[in-house]
Amino acid sequence: MDVKEAIEKRKSTRSFLPKPVPINVVKEILRFANMAPSAGNLQARDFIIVDEEEKKNALAKAAHQAFIKDAPVIIVACANYKRIAPYGVRGRELYVIQDVSAAVQNILLAATDYGLGTCWVGAFDEEAVSSILSLPSYIRPLALIPIGYESMKERKTERVNINNLIHFNKWEGDKWR
Repeated sequence: MDVKEAIEKRKSTRSFLPKPVPINVVKEILRFANMAPSAGNLQARDFIIVDEEEKKNALAKAAHQAFIKDAPVIIVACANYKRIAPYGVRGRELYVIQDVSAAVQNILLAATDYGLGTCWVGAFDEEAVSSILSLPSYIRPLALIPIGYESMKERKTERVNINNLIHFNKWEGDKWR
């Protein structure tokens, strides 16, 4: 599948089959994740692969989203503050978030290419997730990404007409809603 097709096919999946995702596929998806751009090529991101039931249940509780535990695998995308340190405050507050976000998008698209469903979960208790995964203080979890085979075809959400989001050379006012 080409990148445009993956972008158009990608959607948030919240219902998974109890079918394992081969670890070599997960690692290949993460290899693509790390090909995303990063500030100064520091690659200040780390990924935790979670497939233990107890930890998946705990992550679902930390996010208050039960469907997460049903995914065969959850990837936790993390910012690495030690690696981004050369960029100071701006690196810590912005660049590392951009770096992880770009990697997460690659995860979503690569998983789609493999026929897998994903969901980018950003709302969770960071302290709880850090504790569950024994993360050191310089590692911050930014996204939980459950990955698996869809058990139910999810409906794609509507998108705003792009013409309502485009501005030329200056802010042209709110065009949407």
